[in-house]
Amino acid sequence: MAKIKPQALLNQSKKKKGPSRISISTIFVCNLVVAVVILSLVTTYRHWSQRSRNTIEHETQSQRFEDTNTASEQKTYDLPGYADINTSKGLITVELFKEGSPEVVDKFLDLCQKDHFKGMPFHRVIKNYLVQAGHSPSSIPVEEWTAKGKLRGRLHIGPKHEAFMLGTPKNKGNNKDFELLITTAPIPDLNDQLIVFGRVLKGEDVVQEIEEVDTDEHYQPKSPIGITGVVLKRGI
Repeated sequence: MAKIKPQALLNQSKKKKGPSRISISTIFVCNLVVAVVILSLVTTYRHWSQRSRNTIEHETQSQRFEDTNTASEQKTYDLPGYADINTSKGLITVELFKEGSPEVVDKFLDLCQKDHFKGMPFHRVIKNYLVQAGHSPSSIPVEEWTAKGKLRGRLHIGPKHEAFMLGTPKNKGNNKDFELLITTAPIPDLNDQLIVFGRVLKGEDVVQEIEEVDTDEHYQPKSPIGITGVVLKRGI
């Protein structure tokens, strides 16, 4: 048997142990798998990133809304809720409906600070119905007031339609014509003309004394009677 030379054995061994070639299809599949994994990771990251951003924005908006509501409630709470109406017949203390009629109350408070009601006369007094103060004659005809008064006993009476309620006519839109009106009897039929924004707490006897003054055929007091000033208060 012929002997194989060492160099020949070494060359033969290298041929057997040499690495096999990787096919192109295998490389393509591997690259495709890596690409899918990377794309999946990127998509997942974007999804959770957007979700986190939306959550933060929602919480921020909710906090901003809560802060706005809190500020609004705080502003309403800080506003004066009572007023002393000084008249030539005595003092009338009223509670203001800050939540029920906020816009009218805001206007009333602003006008009080400008002394709008100082010197305002009671120009209409209808016994067992109302007393009304203003710087100009009311645009509502007396006949309409008295006609409604005859019907009031037939209609339903709610909490805002009781006697000694503070209100203002709806048709007085500007500050210059803003009037004060205090009912002396339940008036459930004036919803279309009257905005109620408060009620008398003390001084019903003063209101009744104003109600008893002598008037002419137009329900205007024969002797001057009016408001000498208004003092705002946060408590009584």
